[in-house]
Amino acid sequence: MRKMIDIDFGSSRYDELVELRYKILLEPLGLKFLDLHRAKEANYLHIGCIECLDDRLIGGLILAPVNNEEIRLMQVAVDTRYQGEGIGRELVKYAEKRAHEAGYSKIVMHAMLSVVHFYEKMNYKQEGDIFEENGITFAKMVKDI
Repeated sequence: MRKMIDIDFGSSRYDELVELRYKILLEPLGLKFLDLHRAKEANYLHIGCIECLDDRLIGGLILAPVNNEEIRLMQVAVDTRYQGEGIGRELVKYAEKRAHEAGYSKIVMHAMLSVVHFYEKMNYKQEGDIFEENGITFAKMVKDI
């Protein structure tokens, strides 16, 4: 059994989420998580997926406000032992619900090309040209919620 939760910035659960995002998303690319980014995350919504049997964080993401209408979905990460079990999809659906509840009408993201199809299946649309950032190729994707 798993459950989706909101994670408080600065909590021990937040530290677990930072570590998971680093391990899954940044470390394989040779990138570091810089503590200076933490301050920016104080106003973000942090979402996690907990394995209820052992209360372990197995997935998470962040939502960063862009303006009064748009929020940016960022750094969706699922523990490698649980990938392929639909956790990413559950996390994104929960994030869409939370974003809507918080008053946002659109989700935007920069999706690595390897996951564009995943988001297209969840009704996200590619917008604009493919672009590169820090040596990684992305597509901007959007969805009205």
